[in-house]
Amino acid sequence: MTEQRIGIIDIGSNSIRLVIYERTSGGAQRVIDGSKRAARLSERLNDEGSLPSETIDELVDMINHFRLICAHHRTGHIRAVATAAIRNASNRNEILHRIEAKTGLPIELLTGEEEAGYGFLGMINSMAVRDGFLIDIGGGSTEVSLFKDRTLVQSVSFPFGSVSMTRLFAKGGMLSDQQLRELEQHVAEAAHGEAWLKGIPGLPLVGVGGTARALGKVHQAYSKYPFESTNNYPIMMQSADDLFELLRKEPLEKRSKIPGLSKDRVDIIVPGLAILRAIFRHIGASHYIVCGAGLRDGLFFATRFPERPRLDDVLTYSVNNLAALHPEAPMQHTSQVNRIALSLMDMLQYQLQSPVQARLLLDVASILHRIGASIDYYDYRKHTFYLMINSHINGLSHMELLMCAAIASYKGKNRVKQIATAYKPLLGDEEITFICKLGTLLQLAIALDRSETQAIAKLGIEISGGKLHLRAIRAEGMIALERKEVDALAADFKKQWGLTPVLHPPDYR
Repeated sequence: MTEQRIGIIDIGSNSIRLVIYERTSGGAQRVIDGSKRAARLSERLNDEGSLPSETIDELVDMINHFRLICAHHRTGHIRAVATAAIRNASNRNEILHRIEAKTGLPIELLTGEEEAGYGFLGMINSMAVRDGFLIDIGGGSTEVSLFKDRTLVQSVSFPFGSVSMTRLFAKGGMLSDQQLRELEQHVAEAAHGEAWLKGIPGLPLVGVGGTARALGKVHQAYSKYPFESTNNYPIMMQSADDLFELLRKEPLEKRSKIPGLSKDRVDIIVPGLAILRAIFRHIGASHYIVCGAGLRDGLFFATRFPERPRLDDVLTYSVNNLAALHPEAPMQHTSQVNRIALSLMDMLQYQLQSPVQARLLLDVASILHRIGASIDYYDYRKHTFYLMINSHINGLSHMELLMCAAIASYKGKNRVKQIATAYKPLLGDEEITFICKLGTLLQLAIALDRSETQAIAKLGIEISGGKLHLRAIRAEGMIALERKEVDALAADFKKQWGLTPVLHPPDYR
């Protein structure tokens, strides 16, 4: 299959963005390029509510620039959409016509409801959350949605965002107590018109878009969080409130030096967070969750998989996608290791406090344990760890992802302790023990196919006399290599599980 590329251009109220997705010959999806330009379109609407001609010309230049990037990558399909700023402009028809005439690209003008739908799709395909509210604070609009059992139930698009609220209440980016009360009143009046927003208190509020991601990045920098992903990052109400007040009190020149906050968001972050807090309180949410995906990801899934854009199983999809991006390990071998690891797990789960979580993490780790060989076979475990924590493995918490990567790359307890030290407080003594147990279990499964020939077609597993008896019920050819490997790691395994593994030939009674 030839490579296929899709370019998504998102003409937002605050910024214009391009993302180019590629489908590899192995069937995996990945982002191969992207670009962003600050636009502040909501800010540039004149008193009649129209975008000035020179702003439209700038927009045309940006989109032509993005088209050149797409052409450079031989992008087969470009989908360009516009949101609130153009939707709210009184001369929107002229804007769309001029862009299409001068770039050759038709622009889809999304309704507020469509924008909410694509944002939901991007979020639900990158997180394993089942029920909650979703908020996307753009420059000129704010979409709020309710989802239950991973299905969108209801959504609304409010005609205000971080840029327009800055213009209305916080010129220069500073928000006094009085201006804050007025902004909150403005949000509350709009929200009161949607009775369903108050229907289910106690659900998380998932944030997509620039304001939510900025909150996540600043919070992580402020709390010295050891892991660099903002996707699926929880923040409690009090922490968010404290950060909001910290940012609000800082003058702009000091605010621009706050770690984690990008320069083009310094003046609009406080009004954006004020909207976020007001909606949080209105719906009675339990906590915030920052999501790293959003509108552009939703547009990609809707374009690539028009029949079934929503994923049933986020974790399985992202694990299989990552495995397909790094196909150096023989698939038959990783499948065999995976099957054996889960069979061993089923026999030994009585020793674990959380066997369901253990099985899930071992399943992922066993599929991905060799992906590091795509960088270098020697030291592939180190590369596997790096690739796993820096790739999009969606559907796991940050702690679970770190544990999973440590299990997949297991080399001994000392290495696990080094990893745990680097990622305190996410990994403590309990997690170290858990990783070592599952890491040795995975190493045993790898040893049982050391020849990578799937010689053991069927494995019998029994426990007696302090031994884990492994019997090759059906073996195709010699298993001497496997027996030697099992013997070599028997002492390590016994330390973790209190059992000595022994591999018996098929004729053993």
